[in-house]
Amino acid sequence: MTLTIGGKTFNSRLLVGTGKFNDFEIMKQAHAASEAEIVTVAIRRVDVGAEGHVGLMDNIDLDKYWILPNTAGCATAEEAIRVARLSKAMGINNWIKLEVIPDPKYLLPDPIATFEAAKILVKEGFVVLPYINADPILAKRLEEIGCATVMPLASPIGTGQGVKTLENIKIIIENANIPVVVDAGLGVPSEASLVMELGADCVLVNTAIAKAQDPVKMAEAFKLGTQAGRTAFEAGRMPMKAYASASSPLTGIVGK
Repeated sequence: MTLTIGGKTFNSRLLVGTGKFNDFEIMKQAHAASEAEIVTVAIRRVDVGAEGHVGLMDNIDLDKYWILPNTAGCATAEEAIRVARLSKAMGINNWIKLEVIPDPKYLLPDPIATFEAAKILVKEGFVVLPYINADPILAKRLEEIGCATVMPLASPIGTGQGVKTLENIKIIIENANIPVVVDAGLGVPSEASLVMELGADCVLVNTAIAKAQDPVKMAEAFKLGTQAGRTAFEAGRMPMKAYASASSPLTGIVGK
């Protein structure tokens, strides 16, 4: 079940976030329960200069988790590029989850600005994981310019609406030669399992865990849902049929 992104191999196919938790202790417990190995962090939330400050990065075990910095809060390509460069200068790593979101109501990513920023960041040596609408053409173009993954949304971020873009996600998976990470809008583990059954390589979940009544239990549930979906995909589902088919043989039974 290993996953390879940007030359690095991971055992978990569940990526988790760091936003919206009530406190750092709950976040740490949820991360542990998820058994995720990649944790995404908004660079604009990282305070490394405040003396005596205990912040987000102090509550993530860097020996256990691979940090995926993100450009959350950036509304233009220029902003996102600047924040990505800042992340690299801080010495985190050369990965970046590229988010360019000018829309304050629905928080939908800007496809043109995302593509423009991705081209520059790939050329600068970043491992770019772009967050996008579930647009198969855009996904393929981003793959062609060297992005490490594509990250199509299932529904608007933070809504918990589930998989509203299913047909487009199917096309993206079918056409992709890089990992497909379904990101945003998942509300319950069965939805993670659904996209994994279709062949998505992994899912990224934040709000559905952080805002659950019991985030730690929900993190464990998403772990199990992700694992079940991947295992089912690898097993291969039975063909769907138009008519019923008895599960027991009709020969050699009493009375025949």
